[in-house]
Amino acid sequence: MTDLERRVRRLVPDRFESLVSGVRFGQFVSVGVVGAISDNTVLAVLGLAFGVSDMWAKAAGVETAILVMFLVNEHWTFAGQGETGRRSFAKRLGKSHLVRSGGVAVQLAVYWLLTQWLMIELVVAGTDLWFIAASPLAIGVAMLVNYVAESLFTWQVHADG
Repeated sequence: MTDLERRVRRLVPDRFESLVSGVRFGQFVSVGVVGAISDNTVLAVLGLAFGVSDMWAKAAGVETAILVMFLVNEHWTFAGQGETGRRSFAKRLGKSHLVRSGGVAVQLAVYWLLTQWLMIELVVAGTDLWFIAASPLAIGVAMLVNYVAESLFTWQVHADG
């Protein structure tokens, strides 16, 4: 265990020590990258190819990412957590959407600030691509909110053992 890990563990109550799992956090971040790719692909396609406004395209990208990440988290990051069966799966999916609503609100607020309030331009080949470049920044901020909320409420890792 590194010195940083020891310091972080001292700040986290024993009940929530499972949140400090480097392996689980690494998996969550990896899944987040898959979600970010899904989100940004939908954002780019809807925004560039179909002319959908960036906030609507971003909202569609976020929902796509939530579904993709839930499925990957369900079968990899949090595999073996929670009860089995369709009803439990549906309950976790609903809970995941509810829990991620906080992260979605954070992400959309940061995205709005970056794209609507700051009015930065990133022109490439005559096209302003700032709306795409701002997305990973907003995703990164929301990722931390989502990790804690998903761990505690959707898969209840603090109830292990």
